[in-house]
Amino acid sequence: MIRQHISQGQGIVRTSALVLACLLALGACNGKGPGEAQAKAAEENKVEAVPVEVAKASRREIAASYTGTAPLEARAESQVVAKTSGVALSVLVEEGQMVQAGQTLVRLDAERAALQVEQTAAQMHKLENNYARSSQLAQQKLVSASDHDQIRYDLENLRAAHRMARLELSYANVTAPISGVVASRSIKTGNFVQINTPIFRIVDVSQLEATLNVPERELATLKAGLPVQLQVDALPGQTFTGSVDRVSPVVDSGSGTFRVVCSFDGGGVLQPGMFGRIGIAYDQRNNALVVPRAALLDGEADQAVYVVRDGKVARTTVKLGYLDGAWAEIREGVKEGEQVVVAGKAALRDGTVVQVLAQATAAVAAAAKPAAAKPAAEQH
Repeated sequence: MIRQHISQGQGIVRTSALVLACLLALGACNGKGPGEAQAKAAEENKVEAVPVEVAKASRREIAASYTGTAPLEARAESQVVAKTSGVALSVLVEEGQMVQAGQTLVRLDAERAALQVEQTAAQMHKLENNYARSSQLAQQKLVSASDHDQIRYDLENLRAAHRMARLELSYANVTAPISGVVASRSIKTGNFVQINTPIFRIVDVSQLEATLNVPERELATLKAGLPVQLQVDALPGQTFTGSVDRVSPVVDSGSGTFRVVCSFDGGGVLQPGMFGRIGIAYDQRNNALVVPRAALLDGEADQAVYVVRDGKVARTTVKLGYLDGAWAEIREGVKEGEQVVVAGKAALRDGTVVQVLAQATAAVAAAAKPAAAKPAAEQH
C-alpha cells in the first residue's frame, strides 16, 4: 500500500514537470519572454492622444457692435396719379428710366380744358371792361355803390374760375413729383386715364434706409452718426458703409424696442428690397486680448475654453468682453500666448491628452466655427 502511494506521487510530479516544459517550449516557439509580455501590457494601457488644432491668445483691435438684419428701403417713393381724366396722347418714359422732379411723364388730351380756359378768359375780359366803366360812373355818383360792388365781386369770381381752368389744363401734363427711377408703369399710349388713377411708381434710390428694432437696453449706446457696415445676400463678399441717420427716443411698450434708422448711399449696386446684415460699431479697444470665437465651448452654462498645458487640456472658465465677428475678447481666465483649442473640441474632456497638429492661422480659426449672428455685442 505504501509503495502504491509513493508510485502515484512520483507520477504526479513527472506530469507537472512535463506540462511546465511544454509551456516553456511553447513560449520559446512564440519568441516572447516575460519582459516582452510586460511591455505589451504597458502599451495596451497607454492613453491615445487626441489630435487638435490650437491658436494662441493674442492682442489686436476689437470693436463692440450691435448686429441685426433688415431690408433696404428707399427714402422717398411716390405713386404718380392723374389729376384729370383724358386719353393718353403720349407716354414719355419707360420703366427703369431716371426722371427729375417736374419732368413730364404723360401728355393727356387737353382740348376740353383749353376751351374752358378760353371761355373764362373772354368772360373775364368783358367783366373787366364793365368794372372799369362802373368805376368811372361811381366816381360821378351815376351808379349805386351796391351795383358797383356786385360787378367787382363777379369779376373776382370769374378770375378764380379762369385760374381753375388753367390749373385743369396744366393737369393734362402728368409730371414727376420727385426725382428717382421709374419702378413701374401701368399706362400705354391711347389708354383712357381716369382721374386719381395711379399710372407710375417712382422710387428715389439715391438714398437707402434700413430700420432696426433694437432692444431698449441699447438705447444709451446707439446714437446718430455712428458708423454702420452692411452686407447683403445678393452681393456676397462686399461690405458697404453708412451711418446711423436717426434714433427714436421712444421705446415701444409692446415690444420693448426702439427704432434705429441707418442710411446708405444708393445709386449703385444697392437696391431697395435687398435683405442686409447690419453692424453698428459703438466702441473699440485697441489692445485687447482675444482668442478665435471658434475656441468657445458650446452648450456650457458658463463661458469656457480648452487651454493646452503640458500635453493635456484644461477646461478654463473665462470672462468675455466684446465679441467682434470671428474674435472674442478675454478679460479673465487666459494669458497672452497660451494655446486654446479651436478644432477637435468635441472629443475632449478636462485632462484629456492631446496631440497638437498645427497652429491654426487666423483664417483657419475663424473658419473652424463660423460666428453666429448675435443681437448685440456682449460686454462684461
